[in-house]
Amino acid sequence: MPKSKIDVVFVLPSLVAGGAERVMSLVAKNLNTKDFKTTLVVIGYEREKAYNVDGLHVIYLNQPRVVKGIPKLYKFISKNKPDVVVSCMSHLNTALALILLRFPKIKLINREANIKKVTALYYGSQKSFFGNVLKKIADKRTNAIICQSQDMADELITELNVPKSKVTVINNPISDAFKLASNKKNDEIKKYITVGRLHEEKGHLRLLNVLSKLETPFKYLIIGTGEWEDNIKKHITELDLEAQVEFVEYTDQIPQYLEYSDLFLQGSYAEGFPNALLESCAIGTAVIAFNAPGGTNEIVEHGVNGYLAKNEKEFLEYLKKLNENPLDSKKVSDSVFTKFKKDKIVKQFEDLIKQVFQK
Repeated sequence: MPKSKIDVVFVLPSLVAGGAERVMSLVAKNLNTKDFKTTLVVIGYEREKAYNVDGLHVIYLNQPRVVKGIPKLYKFISKNKPDVVVSCMSHLNTALALILLRFPKIKLINREANIKKVTALYYGSQKSFFGNVLKKIADKRTNAIICQSQDMADELITELNVPKSKVTVINNPISDAFKLASNKKNDEIKKYITVGRLHEEKGHLRLLNVLSKLETPFKYLIIGTGEWEDNIKKHITELDLEAQVEFVEYTDQIPQYLEYSDLFLQGSYAEGFPNALLESCAIGTAVIAFNAPGGTNEIVEHGVNGYLAKNEKEFLEYLKKLNENPLDSKKVSDSVFTKFKKDKIVKQFEDLIKQVFQK
């Protein structure tokens, strides 16, 4: 007699504010209950959670790091023996794959969060020989890999020799908090915004270079925290932009900040799939981004919801253009909801889980 529901467990290192945490908790919470029995296992602590998981069965292992949580994670899997495990972030993916060597009937789906060559460049994440051996073993044990963007999938297949049959592209969904807003603007002083970690990879310095050449009044809000903060503030001082730039740490008021902004600016040298840029479009606030590896070019439709720039000079030209002729906010919003609305993306996850389970 066939099982009535697929027992699927999502595993995350924590529920702190972050793109992977938001997407995975949202998908887990919204899988249909007719076909799936869903559990979210979090290595970290409930007190750290930044996302609403009401109505979802959540188990916190209350450990500070993934490596510390492995014994409890092994015990949970050994006791519950789910049909499918869905993991995210490479160190957790590897740990789960190694655990599941003991449980060959359990299927494993891993979600990739980054483009590997960019991670190695900016974070020095080259693995040791032993680490590479573990990764190869883990890749063989993995039944399917979810990539956020086509660029990410292409890298895995062509450069890291992952079998194409294992790779699926599923973009990130728009969460319920981001919907077309009234977009109340101040025409006299333009308001720009960037949301994301303060890190070299995110390209804040080149955005500031562009803004320093702008001759019209503006205010620029940077939301985020990170180790690059001092470098960014130093560059602001060098460019004499202190009066125009403001910093805000992580906040749950991002939808409101995006609504009252005229443009979202993205300086990244690479992205997995830029959630903040997607969310800005969802609200109706157009974007300008540098054309970089990752999912940015799958979101930005040239002249519809924003522009992709090749360099700082072109970025400045698009900025001036949108200052004078803003894009229609409804068209900006519609352009992303057509492709990335929550129900559509969750359905893609459901289809993949069923496909992997039935193999």
